[in-house]
Amino acid sequence: MNRKLVLPVLALAGAGFASWSVAVAHRAVVVPPCVEPPRPAFALRVTGSGIVEARSRNVAIGSPSGRIALEVPVRAGDLVEAGDVLFRLDDRDLLAELMTARASVAAAQQRLARLASLPRAEETPVLEARLAAAAAKEADARERLAVAQSVRDPRAISGEEVSRRGFAAVEAGARRAEADADLALHRAGAWHEDVAVAEAELAEAEARAQSLEVEVDRMVVRAPIDGTVLQLNLRAGEFAAAGDVAHVVLGDLTRLHLRVDIDENDAWRFQAGADAVATLRGNAELRVPLAFEYVEPLVVPKQELSGQAVERVDTRVLQVVFSFEPDTLPIHVGQQMDVDIDATRGVAP
Repeated sequence: MNRKLVLPVLALAGAGFASWSVAVAHRAVVVPPCVEPPRPAFALRVTGSGIVEARSRNVAIGSPSGRIALEVPVRAGDLVEAGDVLFRLDDRDLLAELMTARASVAAAQQRLARLASLPRAEETPVLEARLAAAAAKEADARERLAVAQSVRDPRAISGEEVSRRGFAAVEAGARRAEADADLALHRAGAWHEDVAVAEAELAEAEARAQSLEVEVDRMVVRAPIDGTVLQLNLRAGEFAAAGDVAHVVLGDLTRLHLRVDIDENDAWRFQAGADAVATLRGNAELRVPLAFEYVEPLVVPKQELSGQAVERVDTRVLQVVFSFEPDTLPIHVGQQMDVDIDATRGVAP
């Protein structure tokens, strides 16, 4: 070969190799999907995404007061019945106040019982004897006055003595009247106004005790429904804050609900009672037939893109609730599912 042609041939070969390398590098590479997308369940359909929730919805149970948790006898996944204890709060201060309140109730009851027992039978003879003594002193004073007034000779008794005996007779009569009134007051028993006051004091003490009993009972937080403990966010010894804090999340899992968000643009195509099928994300082969439950008529902003209420977009959605039997399906509360809803009936003829 002519040496003059070697370099041009090599240059052409290098240019061709470079062009081939560039073409190979820019060739589209088709990567198979990790998960097979779900196949459409209906020819005409309305699609939406839903979140699995308990039949009772997720019941978030908080604390009625900010206190230390003394006992948490349940664990996540436990089955509980309505009335079962979920957790107990520190109530020692309330129990001390309750003991004081019950003592006040007992004292008020004794005061009312004392008024109701009046008049005391053993006091009657004493007052009767006091009246008899006062009557005798009055009679003696009046007799002494009569004797003084019957003397005609002013030298035998002075006028001052007569006046003194007259005043003594008046005083003796007043003391007799006082003893008579005391006996009548005793026989009349308790004054009804005093009884009314004692009854009001007893009612107030009982109301205070009942209020504290309610507060003590509220320190034991119980399950409001039969269900499963879905989440437990409290341990014994931890501070259970009051307010919008879910220490226990409870739900009825006998039948699961699926809350589906349908875009407002497709809401007119949805028909209540239409057939629907849900597909579990990550497993296109797991298809679950759904039963229609109800529609929430209020169209709301879409908020639960990933199960967190903090996310929000301008899209508004119609929420439709379906249900299905959980059986042994690997589906859990809080999971997202893709839903196809038959829209055949929503098409105008």
